[in-house]
Amino acid sequence: MYQKIYLAGNLGRDPELRYTPNGTSVSSFSVATNEQWTDQSGQLQRRTTWWQVKVWGKQAERVSELLSKGSQVFIEGRMDPDPATGGPRVWTGSDGRARASFEIVAQRVRFIGRRASAASFGEPRDEDIPPEAFLDAAY
Repeated sequence: MYQKIYLAGNLGRDPELRYTPNGTSVSSFSVATNEQWTDQSGQLQRRTTWWQVKVWGKQAERVSELLSKGSQVFIEGRMDPDPATGGPRVWTGSDGRARASFEIVAQRVRFIGRRASAASFGEPRDEDIPPEAFLDAAY
């Protein structure tokens, strides 16, 4: 079986670069994807989904150098499910409410903001990015 996920959104925080004990770099950051629609009563509805993203290796170092909170990115990767449930990681927040975290391991990260030409990594070509990834994005 095979899975692939594409996200276009904004970084919710600066990337955090760490190194494993064997020296492999890993960068972690959150990405917000937004959607909006008009419901049956004519009211504008908005929903933001937060994704926790990890990038490994040299790409992790470039992400940490070039991206910051608010950067617009296109991510190609795979879901990293909770081994216990096979779905998102679920926990109870300090306020007692249930929380869930969708976690992604990125294979490619592309900066899609104003400085896109200076900050593309993972060597995606324009034809690698499906047009539908950008259609309903509300930044």
